[in-house]
Amino acid sequence: MGRPSKLTPAQWDEIHRRLLKGEKTADLAREFNISKTRISERFSGRFETVQSVANQILTAEQAFQALPVAEQIETVSILNDLRAVSQHLASAAKFGAATAHRVAMIANRQLDKLDEADPLADDGVNTLRVVSAMTDVANKAGQLGIGLLQANKETVKEMNQQAKPLPQRVMVTVEDASVPDAETQ
Repeated sequence: MGRPSKLTPAQWDEIHRRLLKGEKTADLAREFNISKTRISERFSGRFETVQSVANQILTAEQAFQALPVAEQIETVSILNDLRAVSQHLASAAKFGAATAHRVAMIANRQLDKLDEADPLADDGVNTLRVVSAMTDVANKAGQLGIGLLQANKETVKEMNQQAKPLPQRVMVTVEDASVPDAETQ
C-alpha cells in the first residue's frame, strides 16, 4: 500500500471540481503543494470520461429536440419504463441477496442438529438433505445480485476505490465513569 495522501478527500474533490471547470493542473499543484504528476495519476482518464458523457448527453438532447412532440412524449415514456425496469432489477437483487443470506443462516442452524459422532445416521442424512436443498435455494436467490455486480464490476470497483477508508484506531476518553448512588440522588 502506498503512502497516505497529504490531502484530505475534500481537497481532492475540490481539485477535481476545479479541473473540470478548466483550471490548470500546474496552478492547482502549486496551490496544494503537490506534484502535477500526482494530480494526473489521481485523475487519469476521468476527464475524458466526463467529457465523453457530456458529449453523449448533448447529442441525445439535440436528437430529442429534433423529434416531433408526440415522439418526444413516447421517448420520455420509454425512458421512464427503462428506469423502472432498472430499479426493479436492483430491488430484486437486493431482496434476493437478503433471502440468500437468511436461507443460508437457517441451513447453518440445521447443521447444528447433526450428531458429529455419526453424521450419517438416519436423522443426519435427512438434515444433510435439508441443508443441501436450502443451500441450493440460497445460491439461486443470490444469482441476480451476483449477475448485476458482474455486469457492473467496473463501476463497483470504482466505487470501492473512492470509498473512504475506515479509521484504523478509535480512541475513547472517559472523563468520569462513576455512577451516582441511588441514595445520593
